[in-house]
Amino acid sequence: MISQLTIQQILSRIDIIDIVGSFVKLKKRGTNYLGLCPFHNEKTPSFTVSPAKEIYKCFGCGKSGNTISFLMEHEKYSYAEALRWLANRYNVEVEETEVSPATRALHQTADSLYIINNFAQQFFSTVLLQSEEGQDIGLSYLKERGFSTSIIEKFQLGYCSQQRDAFAKAALAAQYNAEYLQKTGLVVLRDEQLVDNYRGRIIFPIHNQTGKIMGFGARIIGKSDRAPKYINTPENEIYIKSKILYGSYFARQAIDKADECLLVEGYTDVISLHQAGIEHVVASGGTSLTPDQLRLIKKYTANLTIIYDGDAAGIKAALRGLDLALEEGLHVQLVLLPGNEDPDSYVNKTGGEAFKQFVADNKKDIVLFQLEVSLKDAGSDSNKKAAVVNRIAETISRLNKAEDFTKQQDYIRQCAGLLKIDETGLNTLVNKFIRERITKQENKMASDDAKLAAETGVQETATTEEEALTLLNKDELIERNMARALIEFGGYAWDEKRKVADYFFEEFEINGLHELIDNKQMLWIIETYQSWIKEGIDPSPQRFLYHPDMQLSAIVVALMDTRYELSPNWKDHYDGPLLTREDRYKEEVSSTLIYLKLRKIKRLIDENQRDLEKTVSAEEQLTLMQTHLHFKQLEKTLTTAYETVIFK
Repeated sequence: MISQLTIQQILSRIDIIDIVGSFVKLKKRGTNYLGLCPFHNEKTPSFTVSPAKEIYKCFGCGKSGNTISFLMEHEKYSYAEALRWLANRYNVEVEETEVSPATRALHQTADSLYIINNFAQQFFSTVLLQSEEGQDIGLSYLKERGFSTSIIEKFQLGYCSQQRDAFAKAALAAQYNAEYLQKTGLVVLRDEQLVDNYRGRIIFPIHNQTGKIMGFGARIIGKSDRAPKYINTPENEIYIKSKILYGSYFARQAIDKADECLLVEGYTDVISLHQAGIEHVVASGGTSLTPDQLRLIKKYTANLTIIYDGDAAGIKAALRGLDLALEEGLHVQLVLLPGNEDPDSYVNKTGGEAFKQFVADNKKDIVLFQLEVSLKDAGSDSNKKAAVVNRIAETISRLNKAEDFTKQQDYIRQCAGLLKIDETGLNTLVNKFIRERITKQENKMASDDAKLAAETGVQETATTEEEALTLLNKDELIERNMARALIEFGGYAWDEKRKVADYFFEEFEINGLHELIDNKQMLWIIETYQSWIKEGIDPSPQRFLYHPDMQLSAIVVALMDTRYELSPNWKDHYDGPLLTREDRYKEEVSSTLIYLKLRKIKRLIDENQRDLEKTVSAEEQLTLMQTHLHFKQLEKTLTTAYETVIFK
């Protein structure tokens, strides 16, 4: 893990205008900056960046966050990847926290493999573009395939010469470790000597989400009866085939913008489509889609369009992983190309615009297409048709999210019509598969819970009546204001001896105010602040804003509203000083605490009233009446002193 010291060094250097301005054209407007939102199409700017609060917010689509969440949303980075990107931007050396020897060794190996792959890419690209053999064989082949120099450079294509050990010698001369070189698959050991593994092949670097090279695909030029057409990097610490989609690094923003991902099979399909201006495309590499690959697509869009050859092999490939795609909540459509065309050949024949139109006109729902293909295979065989019914019912049952209910019912209606069976019967069969899956999951969960309870001795308790009643008395606005005031003004002076946070938590402890916070998110913020004070950690607004728990960070960003601000020109129309929230922070903190005290008194009055209604003893009634008067006097004192309206 990245150490807290490194994170603090990164955070201290962050300039949100610098980072966001690298992706969005911003113009100064008052104390904030304004631009066109990068997350949705708009003509009138509604994307606001506040350098003072270090947050952005779009008042058109509602997206908001800080510098790190912007990189995560815009570039689809993980939290750690965003931090490393920022560290590289600001020349901060990344220090890792204490990890186990095995984890440290894994990280070191991964770093070494990335470094070697980067060296290899540069070596092969140089051979392709500058050597005589590379130009005569590799570059001429790519030019014949219709690839321009700019697209070759964009995808960092290369060529490995036919010489036995040209790359191996160069890598060893650069003092790269022989063991790591073999791990990359770039070289192999033969007769106790390292030789190149990709001789005479075009090299396709495969990038991860941050642009680092994980591995390579190597295509032979021409035909060979003995050698495979493609060789890929063997699986290692950084290259895991089931988690890779070729071209995703280059396509991620285009997919986000188009809200659709085109899936093809090969490297050249992706490159040709990019050259034709169709950039929201990735390749599966000819393998069945895996859950990790589908989740990678889901990061960008819920709409997946598979484009494969129209032959039997293409159809079979397109249907692989269908159930997994439905379980991930993806809307999957299929486009089959005519004849023996693949996306590479077809886009070169028709051009980009015609290709896009063909895709738009020929999309088929993949569930219904699967049913049509299965029915054609089954023919008049009743046993095969029964198997088709069961298979399609199980497929439809994979649509198990609440928001997919309407889609599921629509599939049942359409499939029942195609199968020529009763719709109610198919619905019953789908529900049977759903129940079986739920029962299986519940049994597993029950087993896991029992195991956990046995290990910890902790049993889950039911929600009490008192807990339910507290939900009726919450006031969202005041609690949000309280948490916001604590974050922004906690470090301000309250008096000569105390800070605002000291006064705040003294009041909380004396008056037992924790139990009155109904909004669990706001309580989370307050308790986090208090725990940091106890641990000697500075609870600054920035620490909250860039909290590693992205859920907490998002809550804090939502508190920091930037829609309204005082115009810098207002002073020209107003005589006298203009008070800001910073000028009146004590009043803001006091009012939120007074409100909580009033809420507590109100609840005590209600509780006392219920006791009064139940009691029959005159002595108890008198005591309760006196208690009631005491509470009312406290309420009056608070409302009089702070001119607060009593709520009913």
